[in-house]
Amino acid sequence: MKKVILASGAALMLTMGAAQAQEKTLTISVYAFAQDEFKQLVYDPFEKICGCKLVVETGNSVERLAKLEANKANPMVDMAVVSMADALAASRAGLIDKVDTAKLSNFNKIYDVAKDPNGDGMSVGYTFYATSIAYRSDKMKIESWADLLKPEYASHIAWPNVTTNQGPPALYMLGLALGKDTPDLAAPIEAVGEKKGEIVTFYEKSSQLVQLMQQEEIWAAPIGRFSWAPFTKLDMPIAWANPKEGQTGGMNVMVVTKGSKNRELALQFMDFWLSTDTQTKLAEKLIDSPANKEVKLSDAIANNLTYGEETAKSLKLIPSAVALDNRAGWVKTWNEKVGQ
Repeated sequence: MKKVILASGAALMLTMGAAQAQEKTLTISVYAFAQDEFKQLVYDPFEKICGCKLVVETGNSVERLAKLEANKANPMVDMAVVSMADALAASRAGLIDKVDTAKLSNFNKIYDVAKDPNGDGMSVGYTFYATSIAYRSDKMKIESWADLLKPEYASHIAWPNVTTNQGPPALYMLGLALGKDTPDLAAPIEAVGEKKGEIVTFYEKSSQLVQLMQQEEIWAAPIGRFSWAPFTKLDMPIAWANPKEGQTGGMNVMVVTKGSKNRELALQFMDFWLSTDTQTKLAEKLIDSPANKEVKLSDAIANNLTYGEETAKSLKLIPSAVALDNRAGWVKTWNEKVGQ
């Protein structure tokens, strides 16, 4: 009888241990791009360190924020990476919590502008990106954002949909080029609308663009620097534009979901992602421009990224509150003038 009890106890302990191991799961919500590389450089190495299972959900910003909202009462996601404006939207909606930066050993290694991007303590920046124009240098010359809408070029471009992260910044820069810099983006949206019958596509995901460029269906498109690497691998003369109005862009940030049952694990994962080693590996693969100031890169790599604090500071960014407060208006005007 004693042996049976001992055996039963041992079996129970094994079952409990298995259950506990099974319960140690971190669910993250991320952008869909470069997931094979992220798995190799970030996800798999972290799983070995934490002894946990990482569940990765992907999608565009609109889809992922809607999912966080739908599961507000019972969060399915523990940690997410989003744009600055989306982080502010999530904060206003009560979907995220303050980030306990005291538990991030790498926090003081990141640039000051990344430590609290929205000034509310709810997010930490992990990568910057410039937004400019990738274009066929043998087919066209880009000196201004307005050049994209020239009669000889408009039928060879892709433009980001207003609901994407690249949409409003590209419109903002077009507005600067047109001399009509207003928060409602009315003038640049109208200008794009006038060319809607010529523009090849209004893209939702930058991954669509490489194939379109390869098939010569497009010659140019506004993109984020994080999407640049695949274009450099095409056997074509593709250049990164430096328009006279400058470059725009943004910063992607990490947030912790309100009500997450795995907060400590989420912070551990964030810290791992911010580490010098991880940020260096992602930068060397031309995936993310580092927010960690200890990352040192060769000139060849740095020239293909948004690298260094001075570069990040020089970007003409739309403040999160402006983006958030005008977003519904942008979409309304876009649907009226451009439509989909």
